[in-house]
Amino acid sequence: MPPSPHLHWLDVDRLGEALHAAHPDKDPLTLRFTQLRGLVEALPNFREQPGHPVNEKILEAIQMAWHDEREDAADEDEDA
Repeated sequence: MPPSPHLHWLDVDRLGEALHAAHPDKDPLTLRFTQLRGLVEALPNFREQPGHPVNEKILEAIQMAWHDEREDAADEDEDA
């Protein structure tokens, strides 16, 4: 079964990738969770699922996934 075209709060890794693509110059570790939540909710393919509200643990996981994505991109730039 292919992944949903929509992103949800539990799609942590995909959200990290999408946030990095949308905001490559932002450092996710400098954002407050309220700012991070707003950036996620502003993604064009994000849809909140009923019964799956966001919490601090999920936001932290998204922040770390975005940070990892940013670090991987920086490593690839150095290798090129």
